[in-house]
Amino acid sequence: MTQDDFSSADERPSKSQLKREMHALQELGERLIAMREAERDRFPLSDDLLAAIEETGRIRAREARRRHMQYVGKLMRREDLDGIQAVFDEMDREQLRRDHAFHRLEQWRDRLIEDDDALEAFIADYPDVDRQALRQLIRNARRERDQGKPPTNARRLFKLIRETAEL
Repeated sequence: MTQDDFSSADERPSKSQLKREMHALQELGERLIAMREAERDRFPLSDDLLAAIEETGRIRAREARRRHMQYVGKLMRREDLDGIQAVFDEMDREQLRRDHAFHRLEQWRDRLIEDDDALEAFIADYPDVDRQALRQLIRNARRERDQGKPPTNARRLFKLIRETAEL
């Protein structure tokens, strides 16, 4: 063997590495299969892969599903993986933004229940809020909290805040 024979063998990925890559592609396929069709439409997927994803729902036998997932993994090799990953990244960023907005609204709810001054700050930020309903829900939520009752009105207050903020 020459030195060139050794270097070409070193550059080639190992069998284990190829298996790990194939399993990663199968897992990516599983994520796509688990999505609703409307979410999946955002991805740049080939017609062959879309047909295979649709076919997955009809397969019930465990071994048949395993073989089918190998086929999905094989099809994934031909897909635009960077484009697919970009859509997943964008979806993750959207979810993060929704989570932050949700937490911000929860903080508003807690501030409104705890602090009398928060009402004016909230009205300044959201002038279109139904002030009478807001005040009533705050009063009822405080009463529930003081009496140790379930937070029914706190939930209603959160719903009003969410609708006002249009989230």
